[in-house]
Amino acid sequence: MVDVFTEITINSPISKVSEYAANPDHAPEWYVNIHSAEWKTPKPLALGSQIAFKAKFLGRELAYVYEIVEFKPGKKLVMKTVNGPFPMETTYTWQAIDDKRTRMTLSNKGNPTGFNKLLSPFIATMMRKANMKDLKKIKDILEKQ
Repeated sequence: MVDVFTEITINSPISKVSEYAANPDHAPEWYVNIHSAEWKTPKPLALGSQIAFKAKFLGRELAYVYEIVEFKPGKKLVMKTVNGPFPMETTYTWQAIDDKRTRMTLSNKGNPTGFNKLLSPFIATMMRKANMKDLKKIKDILEKQ
């Protein structure tokens, strides 16, 4: 089991942070490894929405579809893979520290299969590093707006 949890404080109001982060169209801007996001269902984001992502991780090109399984605007977003190389659940949460600062968490849980199962400890370490880069990037983007 891979279970990675990361968090960061962003000097921006919770509404701005959560609206930006929860919009899949922004994912290629702040996720270091994601190259594209394509809606498979009509906008706006809602339970059951599906988004296809293309990414590169550990030197491999990945294509997978996430489905929104929980969405509480301004509080929490949970996505699970519908298909892809490795069953995964990604969760974002947002918590107002005060009017101008937000704590954002990003967690990934999954059960690698096949060859990836042998690499679980390495995958978790690399995911944690990538998640921190992603959170630092979204922080930088939002604090400059």
